[in-house]
Amino acid sequence: MLKSIFVFCCILLFNSQVAFSEKLELFTNDQVYAPSNQLLVYGTSLPNENIIIRLFHPDGTIAKFDQIEADSNGMFHHILLIWPETSTKFPYGVYDVEVTSTEQNGLSRIVNIQFSESTKTISIPIQHQVNTSVFVPETIAVNNTTRIFSQITSDGMLISDDVNKLLGNSHVHLPSGEVVSFASKFRILHQGLYFADYTPEQIGTYVFHIVTFYNGLISHNSAITSVLIQDINGISNQIMKLDSILNETSDELSKLQHNTYNFGTSLDTANENINNSVSSITKSVNNIEKASIQLNSLFFPIVLFLTIIIALQITILARTRHV
Repeated sequence: MLKSIFVFCCILLFNSQVAFSEKLELFTNDQVYAPSNQLLVYGTSLPNENIIIRLFHPDGTIAKFDQIEADSNGMFHHILLIWPETSTKFPYGVYDVEVTSTEQNGLSRIVNIQFSESTKTISIPIQHQVNTSVFVPETIAVNNTTRIFSQITSDGMLISDDVNKLLGNSHVHLPSGEVVSFASKFRILHQGLYFADYTPEQIGTYVFHIVTFYNGLISHNSAITSVLIQDINGISNQIMKLDSILNETSDELSKLQHNTYNFGTSLDTANENINNSVSSITKSVNNIEKASIQLNSLFFPIVLFLTIIIALQITILARTRHV
């Protein structure tokens, strides 16, 4: 009986120590805040314990950091922030308030709050919104490396995390129907911006399916690209080469046209010379005809005269023979 009571007391003592060692509670004075409102953080912890209080932006970065000490009863309260006017440093969205114990093995508590232009809201659960965007070229040349970009935001803010954890479920659908993991290819370019180099080995349509997992929330987005024998750059180079050839051809045609024009001028000159020669020959023939007529007019009386002489001689000879 005494042994059982001793065991029971030990168990109670152990449970009380465990409960005492994990004493940490966190509260805020409101759930929705507007500019100029105070963010009051309060709760309980171990007596005289140092408490780390952090306020996280919607993108997961730290907006405010303070360290305070609980009182002798373990109570703490602290005005962490007076909300400023909205800006790129403090945009509207869902923020996280976290308290961390320095004596309880990093024990922490988190409360979600909303920063808005007005505190008048409907009663709905506060939830982060994670969005994923994918940017790929419309066409890619086969066996040529191209770059894929992805942008990840939470409540409009760029977020960063371990790449394999953040994009571990991303994959690509090949034209053959095969699905290949794409997560290990991503590298961080900037907070919230990631890229991956990819070399397609098949001609066809590729579907890049990017899956984001952040703070328990999942976001999907896909992008499609066509892989061709050559991309627009190759076609552009061929067009430029063809344009160069056409320019050379145009230059040659211009030279040919110039030479043809000169040849035509030469033909016109030759034709004119031939016409002049024909005119000269025609004049010569006319002169020859005139000379021939004149020669005939001179030669006819001589012939007639010779005929008369020959006739007289024949007559004389006839008479002589008759005698």
